Order: sequence, then structure tokens, then C-alpha cells
Amino acid sequence: MSQYDVDVVIVGAGNAALCAAISAKEQGSSVLVLEKGPFEKRGGNSFFTDGAIRVAYENLEAVTKVVDLDQETINKIDMPVYSAQDFYDDIMRVSKNQSKPELIRQLVDQSLPTIEWMKKQGVEFELNYANQSFEKEGKIHFWGGLPVKTVEKGIGLMRSLFNRCEELGIDVWYESAATKIVKENSTVAGIEVQTKDGLKTVKCESVVLACGSIEANKKKRADALGEEWNEALVRGTEFNTGDGIDMAVSIGAQTFGQVNGCHAIGTDANAPRVGDFQKPGDIFKKHSYPYSVMVNVEGNRFVDEGADFRNYTYAKYGKEILKQPNNIAYQIYDTKVRPILRAEYNLEEATVVEASSLEALADQLDINKEQFLQTINEFNAAVQEGEFNPSDKDGKCTKGITPPKSNWAQTISEGPFYAYPVTCGITFSFWGLATTPEGEVLNTKNEPIEGLYAAGEMIGGIFYENYPGGSGLMSGSVFGKLAGAAASHHAQKVK
Repeated sequence: MSQYDVDVVIVGAGNAALCAAISAKEQGSSVLVLEKGPFEKRGGNSFFTDGAIRVAYENLEAVTKVVDLDQETINKIDMPVYSAQDFYDDIMRVSKNQSKPELIRQLVDQSLPTIEWMKKQGVEFELNYANQSFEKEGKIHFWGGLPVKTVEKGIGLMRSLFNRCEELGIDVWYESAATKIVKENSTVAGIEVQTKDGLKTVKCESVVLACGSIEANKKKRADALGEEWNEALVRGTEFNTGDGIDMAVSIGAQTFGQVNGCHAIGTDANAPRVGDFQKPGDIFKKHSYPYSVMVNVEGNRFVDEGADFRNYTYAKYGKEILKQPNNIAYQIYDTKVRPILRAEYNLEEATVVEASSLEALADQLDINKEQFLQTINEFNAAVQEGEFNPSDKDGKCTKGITPPKSNWAQTISEGPFYAYPVTCGITFSFWGLATTPEGEVLNTKNEPIEGLYAAGEMIGGIFYENYPGGSGLMSGSVFGKLAGAAASHHAQKVK
């Protein structure tokens, strides 16, 4: 068994992992990154993200610290303030106040400084025009607290971070799966790695686990979430199988968070079973459903499509689709709203059925035609007067039907009509490890395990039940940066 010495080992190679690696290197430590997958499948779930990153800001001027804008563009923008308290309140609201307050406060307070730091590392940001703005009377109105995204989505994010690692001389081992954390005298002393060339032991003072949760492990996913989750698509990497959690638990770490909770969305029913590295960029999602009527194969509605902005419902509605017969639903639109659907509806990968009448549409779907037509008729009759406004919760609702539609309710009445079949895709589990706000992993006595840190999906206690869009990417960046710095400081202290 060959050996290798380094100060800090990072397990994983997504956004959180590389932020940790860069941060540790900046603090003066030697760093090794372990990637379970091959070079051509590097980047973890982050490679597949749409790139939207939720950040707290007090004004547009703060946003211009990370997004380069000329004065002419600035004059056209109407961007509501999204303070750290707004960010905090959004997470606590959608989690029903179950999220761990000290973790959330760290996340929101460090969000802007962290993306400013990322920009210095070469990550490029731009305004999220396509998905979070609406033009009206010459002004570009942003909404939903998510105006910033990475250039070229997750592809651009990960390219920039890998480039920065190369510039800093950080080693990355591919097809190298961490299998065991080595402890000596109650502190981390190394890690065993299964490589293409055999088993290796890497001596180190600190380990940062940033290799995802259990979402790509079919058995663990079903055990935690329920048997129906065997049918869920995996939206990202196939390598997030819970290895890091297992290794940490084997040396006394405490698990934490919502075991039966996850981020799961409505995605194209014909999307790949696992993330396709040849077609990344979150191209299969279908997120204009707040403007739809969404029905199952029995022809019935099953959620309030307009309960809130898409940012605050999409991560929980995937599991509602999974509960439906055949794990399928249809998003129904008419020609009134078809022009304002998000860009993913126009891609060649999008599965769509089009017809001139609702009857003809139903004939092309695997659906109870009679009930479907009745549902649409009852919905249309329940739509109330009001002005449709996609840039705000417009209160244009239904009355007298269950479930109601609270906003953006318009009749499905003008052909042609469109149906987009969707199923459930899981992104990540909400269950992970118990940590301090600096990323130190805690044992079952709530004491830090010396030399062991976690970041990204591996931190439990941040999300419960639901998720504000873009906050996972920000969480990975914030806690990756913090864990990397803390790991480096520990390594230098004990050397």
C-alpha cells in the first residue's frame, strides 16, 4: 500500500469541494482533491446546476460588485432589495422553522462576501434575466430574490474553479474513491483511497468531506425516503452515494437533518435516468408550472400550481408528482401563456404534445379523457377576474375548487394547447452530518471530531421540507470556503 502526504484532503470535486480546496490552499496548506468519477465526469451535482445562486444584498450597487453592468443597463433595472434577513426568513419560512438557526445565519451573512471571493477566484456572474425578470414599460423588473447566476451555468462555474485549482497547484486524483478515514489519538491522521492503481493511504492532518449525500444510491434513497423513490430520476452525478456519511459515521460522527426530505423537482418524463454529462445545464427541468394547470393520468389536479413563486415550490413539487399514478403528471398550457414559458420549453430535448383542441390533446395523452376535460372546465369556471402579472404574486386566483390556484390563474381556453409530461427528479437529500457553523463535524456527544470537516450537501440541518431556489449552490460555496479555511488552520496548528 503506497503512501502520500498532504496537509488537507478534500473528498469530492463539486462546487463545495473546490471552494474548500481553494480556501485551504489560500491559507498556506498543501491540498489534495479526491474525485470518485473519471475526468470526463468531474464536477459533481454542481456541473448540472442552472447556476442561479441566492445571495443577500442591500441594493443594486452591492450586486454590481460581482456582476459587471454599465450605467445604461443599471438605469433600466428595477431590483428589489433582498437583505440577509429576507434570505434568512425565506429559508425559515419554507422549512417551517425547522432549519438550524446558527447554520442559516452563517449562510446568509456570508453569502455576498463569498461570491465576491469566488469572483476573485475567476468565477463569472451575470444577471438572471431569463428566469427571474420581466420587462414592462422599458424597465426590467427582477423578482423572487434570485437575480444572480454563474456564467454558463454549472459548466462555467466548475470550469472556473478547476482552472483556479490548476493555477494554485492543487492536485486532483480522478477515479479515486475515499473508503476510510484514519484516526490516531482521537484526531484525523489520514484517509484510505481506492485508486486505479490500487489502495493508497494518504497521510493528512485534516479531511473535508464534500462528496454529496445519498441521492444516487437507490437502496439508501428508498430506505430514507420510501420505496416509491426507486422510480425517481437522478438529476445529477451518479457518484453521490453516501460514502462520505458512511465514513464519518464509522469514526463516531453524528448524522443530522431531515432523513425523509430531499430536493426533488418536476423534470421531463423522458430525461435520462442519471445526469448526462453530455447534456448538462439543467436542461430537462420544467419550471413554468405556476402558469399551468397540472394534472395526473386520472385527469385530476393535485397541487396549487400558483401557491408561490416557482423559487419556493419547485423543490417540493417533484415529490408530489412522484406520488401520482405512474409517477407522471402533465403541465397544460394554452397559447396565451406559451410565449412566456421558460427557455427549457423551447429546447429540442423538451417532450411536448400539441393539439388544436383539448379533446384532441387528451386523445394523445395517457389520461382519463372525460375527467381531464371536466377538470379543465371546472378550473376555467373557477378563475376569478384580475390582471395576470407573472412578475409578482398577482392574487389572480380560483374560487370553489380544490386544490385552489392562488396566483396566475387563467383559463385554459385558447388553442393551440400544449401538454408537457413530467416526472420526479431528485437533486439531493436534506440529510447529512451534524456540524458547527464553521463546518466542523460533530460526534454523537456534540463535540467536534478533530480534523474532520464537511461542506455542501453533507451538512444536515439547513433544509427541511422545501428549499428556496439557488440556496444550495450558495450553501456549498459558503460552507466550502469556511470548511477549507478551518481545515487548513487545524492542519497548521497540529503539524
